[in-house]
Amino acid sequence: MIRINQLKMPLGHSADSLMARAARTLRVRENRIADLKIVKRSVDARKKPEICYSYAVDVAVSGLDGAGEQQLVHRLRDRNVGISQEKVYRCPECGGERLDHPPVVVGAGPAGLFCGLLLARKGYRPILLERGQDVDARTREVAAFWEGGTLNPSSNVQFGEGGAGTFSDGKLNTLVKDASGRNREVLRLLVEFGADPSILYLNKPHIGTDVLSQVVKAIRTEILRLGGQVRFMSQVTDVELEEGRLRALIVGGSERLETETAVLAIGHSARDTFEMLCGRGIPMEAKAFAVGLRIQHPQSMINRSQYGQDEVEELGAADYKVTWKAASGRGVYSFCMCPGGYVVDASSEPGRLAVNGMSYHGRAGENANSALIVTVTPEDFPDGTALGGMHFQRQLEERAYALGGGKIPVQLYGDFRENRVGEERFGQVKPQFKGDYAFVNLRELWPEELSQALMEGVEAFEGMIRGFSRPDAILAGIESRTSSPVRIPRDEGLESPVRGIYPCGEGAGYAGGITSAAMDGLKTAEEMIRRFAPPVHPNDSIFTDREESNHAE
Repeated sequence: MIRINQLKMPLGHSADSLMARAARTLRVRENRIADLKIVKRSVDARKKPEICYSYAVDVAVSGLDGAGEQQLVHRLRDRNVGISQEKVYRCPECGGERLDHPPVVVGAGPAGLFCGLLLARKGYRPILLERGQDVDARTREVAAFWEGGTLNPSSNVQFGEGGAGTFSDGKLNTLVKDASGRNREVLRLLVEFGADPSILYLNKPHIGTDVLSQVVKAIRTEILRLGGQVRFMSQVTDVELEEGRLRALIVGGSERLETETAVLAIGHSARDTFEMLCGRGIPMEAKAFAVGLRIQHPQSMINRSQYGQDEVEELGAADYKVTWKAASGRGVYSFCMCPGGYVVDASSEPGRLAVNGMSYHGRAGENANSALIVTVTPEDFPDGTALGGMHFQRQLEERAYALGGGKIPVQLYGDFRENRVGEERFGQVKPQFKGDYAFVNLRELWPEELSQALMEGVEAFEGMIRGFSRPDAILAGIESRTSSPVRIPRDEGLESPVRGIYPCGEGAGYAGGITSAAMDGLKTAEEMIRRFAPPVHPNDSIFTDREESNHAE
């Protein structure tokens, strides 16, 4: 097919007009366009308030074979017209190494679910172990917690079916290079299981926490249909090793589950699991990450900055991405920006408090929020161990819990800048929280150097988005779960030096969001498929009916 890039179209255009524009670009009659597929659509708002779409489309022209398409492209001499080079995802064929037990996938977040799905579709009947509840029970527990209920350390915003991304904006964009076609495959699978098909071509696709919940249930159902198992409230509490190789997992403190292979898709907040693995000699190392505060602005203000007007119904709530390098050398940048979203209590440990951002699919909330985060490195951590970053996170979360008395600690930006608590009331920016909150001085939360870097960033962002540094912008902390504080090393076959263990996804330090985690889940499954043959199940017949008959004779 022929790829056309930078195809500009006005808002509100029809499918027919897009077809006509493609035909004009290729200088062929419209009735010769046999097929047109949208590859990407982004918003071009450089000439606000005049806004248009920018498309990349793949077009098939009737009567042209591959050579004819090449000739047409050569004749046009248009840098935006070429031959489509889209990579088609291919799963490897099964290997021959024997497995005596089904592979076990630890964690049912994006990495674990997509790994388990691919293994199930290739006949491996995987066992998924999830420490939290199924997504429906988990959603009810989280809602009750936000209404003042008790935290369940096993099932919360961080833990449970769907992983931490279930209570987020559900962004699906990634910076991971996609030479394998895994990115497209992840999006295709999400659509197969209920996501809107537009995520296949939107430049900044998102799915929303409400839709994502339905998608993960559908994936679970498919794994079960194919003979896999999905077990909830089944935390791996220990590993049994022998001569540097996995022999079994201990589930719930007592159940012994024999297996030669376990995918550790445990997520970035499985701190007790990190401690257990470290204690058992699984190699891991501390890594840099970032911590910060959530900031809320009116969504109309962000729309005005990005679109040139308070609202463009067809485009919905606008987003933003801002970065700055502080005088100290630390990076300051927005993270997990949630248009029309909420700031939520994302705690997972008693006596410690963390926040995150969340949007529903419609992004209809009054405020925009994002984390403004500052980079930290192992030099900032309280100790030089592999778990130093985790200890640093815990210190910050304990301080946040104490400052707010167990509630989300909040402060207006103007008071933060002046280093005071100020009056305990909001300005024109009205709060959008899931969970109770308390006014504090957030400058007391962390080292002053981080406050200075964050303020330097906010003042710089004022030059990018007018009103960003407004005194009544609402800050909340602490955003400490931006990525895993550890990395669990793996070799080219994605296996730990402790054989049989496959570190995977964000918790192991190899992903940074829903899509990249899911891609790493596919990648890990591919390596296992390439190496192993599916295990023989007790209910499988070794012979077909005819072979059984011949054997009996």
